[in-house]
Amino acid sequence: MSAKLFEAALGIRDPWFIQGIDFDAGKKTLTIGVDFVAGSRFAVPGVEGGHPAHDTVTKRYRHLNFFQHECYLEVRMPRVRLPDGGIRLVEPDWAGKLAGFTLLFEALVIMLCREMPFAAVARLVNLSWHRVAAICERYVDLALSEADFSEVRRLAVDETSRAKGHDYINLFADADERRVLFVAEGRGADTVEAFAGDLKVHGGDPEAIESASIDMSPAFIKGVGEHLPNARITFDKFHVVAHASAAVDKTRRIEQKTDPSLKGLRWALLKDREKLNPSAQADLDALVAQLTTKRTARAWLYREQLRDILERKQINVVRGMLSQWCTNVMRSKVEPMKDVANLIRNHMESIVAWAQTRQTNGFLEALNGLFQAAKRKARGYRRFSTIRTVIFLIAGKLDFAHFNPHAS
Repeated sequence: MSAKLFEAALGIRDPWFIQGIDFDAGKKTLTIGVDFVAGSRFAVPGVEGGHPAHDTVTKRYRHLNFFQHECYLEVRMPRVRLPDGGIRLVEPDWAGKLAGFTLLFEALVIMLCREMPFAAVARLVNLSWHRVAAICERYVDLALSEADFSEVRRLAVDETSRAKGHDYINLFADADERRVLFVAEGRGADTVEAFAGDLKVHGGDPEAIESASIDMSPAFIKGVGEHLPNARITFDKFHVVAHASAAVDKTRRIEQKTDPSLKGLRWALLKDREKLNPSAQADLDALVAQLTTKRTARAWLYREQLRDILERKQINVVRGMLSQWCTNVMRSKVEPMKDVANLIRNHMESIVAWAQTRQTNGFLEALNGLFQAAKRKARGYRRFSTIRTVIFLIAGKLDFAHFNPHAS
């Protein structure tokens, strides 16, 4: 009766059956022996017909826990002789993609690793960190090998730090599906070349990419121009305004050396006015009222003007207003903001493109935040392969169900 119960629970079907059950209370393990009916014939992928067993091999699989006890399946598996004389091992349908695990156990590990550091999952399921990482890397590689990028038309590119210092990785994502497509080490133009090559492998066409949202890195600009020749580069509003905000803060720090009244106003100047509390709003309004005497106030006003211009959707209007804004800034004495004006003049068409495409990689920055949070929980990652695996688990939207129906 217990054998029939476990057969039903495990989904074991003819010709497989449970041959015996061994429960060790001391070791807190349950071992279930699985065998096949003598004389059974087995199908082999790619070879027609059923084939008789030539000999057998016993393998041990880790399965989901039985209550608080670790559960193992010891399976007597046939090796069959094929018509061409070859010998092939036949594995049951529930055998996992990594040796020694069932599909259900691997699905559990994948689910946990999307939410927890590998080390925490390893402690929870009583495996080594390396085995947990190997399961995740195997699943990511299998899913990516079947991924189809043929419909990718709009690209978002961003960088994130992998460690302290100038150690970066680049993320390439589908801006429409909001999924990561490719992860590359470094931050040079060669990363775009590597992405273009990977895109071809997955059925995509670099020449079919219509637009790319990137930051103002010369390496990205060069890489997109050389390897995604038809992509229209967009510098979104948020990147441009971020440069203006940095200029506001730099102006405040310079002026604060001779004007102590500016101390304590940093966040009031950098945050949106609507998000400030009443006291901070009053301090900001008092500063802006001194527009003619405070360069910091003028810098803040220039940034707000820039924000308003980039809200417009008429491309010619935006181009004209940006040109006038740059002229006004260059005539002013707000030196840090002049750097922003020069930046806009040098990249005018890509900034103006924002009015039309409204394409942003803001969602990628949000994904970067999730990755950085995962990195902090794990206290960092040493290997690039681990970083790549974690990013795809979090943001790859990979389809694992194709080869493991239990993994969504």
